[in-house]
Amino acid sequence: MTGDRPLKRRARTPRTALAALAAALLLGACTGADPGRAAPPAPVTAPLPAATPTPEGTLLVADFGAGGVTFVDPARGPVASVAVGRAPYGLAVGADGRAWVATAEGVAVVDTRGRTRTALIPYRTDTGPVTDGEYRGGGMGIALSPDGAHAYVGVNVPGTRGVLEVIDTATAKVTATVPVGRRPFDVDVSRDGGEVYVTGHDSFDVTVVTADQLRPRRIEVAPYGTEGGLGSWLKPHYTAVRPTDGMLLLPFEGERLAVVDPRTGRTTVEPMTADTHQHGATVTPDGTLLVVGTGAVDPSDGRGPSLTVRSPDGTERVHPLRGPHEDVAVSRDGRTAYVSGGFTRDGYWNGITVVDLSTGGTRRLAAGDRPLGIAVL
Repeated sequence: MTGDRPLKRRARTPRTALAALAAALLLGACTGADPGRAAPPAPVTAPLPAATPTPEGTLLVADFGAGGVTFVDPARGPVASVAVGRAPYGLAVGADGRAWVATAEGVAVVDTRGRTRTALIPYRTDTGPVTDGEYRGGGMGIALSPDGAHAYVGVNVPGTRGVLEVIDTATAKVTATVPVGRRPFDVDVSRDGGEVYVTGHDSFDVTVVTADQLRPRRIEVAPYGTEGGLGSWLKPHYTAVRPTDGMLLLPFEGERLAVVDPRTGRTTVEPMTADTHQHGATVTPDGTLLVVGTGAVDPSDGRGPSLTVRSPDGTERVHPLRGPHEDVAVSRDGRTAYVSGGFTRDGYWNGITVVDLSTGGTRRLAAGDRPLGIAVL
C-alpha cells in the first residue's frame, strides 16, 4: 500500500542526541533480535566435497566477524567457507564465477566454482592499522563493470574522505584512485558501464565518477538536511540503480525515497511506508526495489526491522523481520529474497532470513559469522 503519513523526522544534532540514540538503537532497533552475538551455526552435516563444483543458486556471504566467505545452500545452510582477509564487507560476483570481496586488508579474489581464494590485492591507499568494527579502514562497497573488466571498490579512510580504487580484473592490480565521499558504504555502476556511483555515508552524498576519464562529481543527497553532521543518523547507506531510466534510488528511514538523476544532480523525494532505519537495497530487472529495515533508531518513534518490497508504481509491501539485518539479494527467478543478518552495528545475528516474496513467509537459515554482503551464484 502507498502511504500518506507525514514525513516527520528532522536531522539529529551531535552530542545532544548521539548518545541517547546510540542507546536507543541498541534497545529499539534490536527488538526481537537474538541478543548480542548469536550462537555459532549448527554444524554442517554434508559439506560440499572439495572437487564438487558449487551448484548454481548457492548463496555467498561475506563473514565480517570471521574473515571469510561462506557458501550457503538456500535449503540446508552453510556447505563451505573460504578465508579471504580481515573483516570482509561487500562482495560482487562476475559472470566468470570470480567473487571480489572488499576486506580490511585488500580485495580478495575467490574462485566460487572451486571455492578457493586466488589473490589478495592490497589497496593503494593508506587506510591505517588493519582492524575490525564498523568504522574500520579498508574496502566497503564494491561493484563490477558490466563487461567484467574492472572492479570498483570504495575504500574507507578513517577520519577523512574515502577513495574509489579501480582494479583491472585481468591483472588483479589497482590501476587508479579517485577521491570520493566519507565512508563509501556502497558502489554501483550504470547499466552501460559509463559511470560509477559511490555512496558517501558520512558526507551525505553520491559521487558520480566517469569510467573513462575517472572524473568525480559530487551530488548531495540529504532529504532531512545535514544539520546533524557526523552525529546524524539520517544519512544515505545503499543505492540502487533503476534499470528503466538509470535513476539512483536511496531510501531513508522508511519514510523518504530520494530519486536522484545522476546527469543533472536533481533529487525528488517520494514517500515510503516502513518507518524504520534503512540499510541494504537492491532492484530487480523489472524495477522492483527491495530495502532492508534495521529497526527504529528511537523506539518511541518508528517500527521494527523489515523488508520493504516496492513495486515500480510505488506501492509497497512491508514484511516484518526478526532482528536487525544488513543487505539483500534476490533469487534468479525473482521469487525469493535473502536478507543477511550481520548488520553493521550491535544486535546482529549469524544467519540469513529467507523471504517468500509472494506470501511474505519467512524462515531463518544459519550462515557464517556476522554476514554482511550477499550474492546469489
